[in-house]
Amino acid sequence: MDFVVLKRDGETRARTGRLAIPSGTAQTPLFMPVGTQASVKALGPDDLREAGAEIVLGNAYHLYLRPGVDVVREAGGLGAFMAWHGPTLTDSGGYQVMSLAPLRVLKADGVLFRSHIDGGEHFFSPESVALIQHGLGAGIVMSLDECPPYPSSREEAEASVARTTLWAGRFLEALPPGPAPFGIIQGSTYPDLRARSAAEITRMGFPGYALGGLAVGEPREVRNRVAEAAISFLPENSPRYFMGVGAPEDILASIAMGADMFDSVYPTRNARHGNALTSGGRLNLRNLCFERDFGPLEEGCHCYACRCFSRAYLRHLFKAGEVLAFRLVSLHNLSFMFRLTAMARDAIEAGRFLEWSREFLKAFSGDSNEE
Repeated sequence: MDFVVLKRDGETRARTGRLAIPSGTAQTPLFMPVGTQASVKALGPDDLREAGAEIVLGNAYHLYLRPGVDVVREAGGLGAFMAWHGPTLTDSGGYQVMSLAPLRVLKADGVLFRSHIDGGEHFFSPESVALIQHGLGAGIVMSLDECPPYPSSREEAEASVARTTLWAGRFLEALPPGPAPFGIIQGSTYPDLRARSAAEITRMGFPGYALGGLAVGEPREVRNRVAEAAISFLPENSPRYFMGVGAPEDILASIAMGADMFDSVYPTRNARHGNALTSGGRLNLRNLCFERDFGPLEEGCHCYACRCFSRAYLRHLFKAGEVLAFRLVSLHNLSFMFRLTAMARDAIEAGRFLEWSREFLKAFSGDSNEE
């Protein structure tokens, strides 16, 4: 992997960059759509390309269980399997350590999961997760970590940091050549533990680093305070990935802190609930005020949904239970997210990121139609 910082903002830590791996190049800051099971919900690869996606995510835990690593490998790797001919990234399953806590037993050398599909037991070690992701053929792979819940006691957070460091070293040793590995920083909401985790993980020389264990339910002000400190501990010449961040407000705050990469189900999940993202705020398309609104979701947006359909039609689809609504608003919301990060890059290049982000958030914060 090759990463170069192209431009730094003069008033914040925001920067633009270029990240290149053999399967393609991406411009940072960038938002990555989540295709947990080799599919971004309701959207096909052509939709993703039209919207402006540059990197698409998969999840090693879920793809290991179904359809299985061998199937994906025989198909030519994750990108070929899902007909996405661009960079891919796989999460390690560390988030499932938290989200599937009732179905797992945490051990010193890995995690024993009971499958949520059929109840079968599967042991995930740092070594096996390295081989799973290599087998899936992802361009960027994440080290196995322990993502603690919020809140976590200091003792729990310290144990998570120690385990994540141990697993990161074993993951690196076991990973065959090919994909670019990212190390993950843990420490819950304790700044000194974040500093310790960053020091231990960065010493291993990963090509890139991720901030994990945040955006898991903590108050926004706590998240921002901890994240700002943690990002400052990461190398300037490496990409910094803030995992799980998707709300526009949080992305812009994180860009200002110096983060480069983001992922979340936020835009597509909101779409399935009838919420469209626009520069003027979130629109709840189920509201009666859109029944005879024949304008596009957002003036100036060139996505397929805005080019061809009205707010009134989209409201009708949701009220009628038509699944086309999910596709159209998901496509629009992802287009919005990619346009947001593109505008952020332009503002950084122009030396006016802080001014632009304040203007954007002032317009976006209206949310007059949100539930």
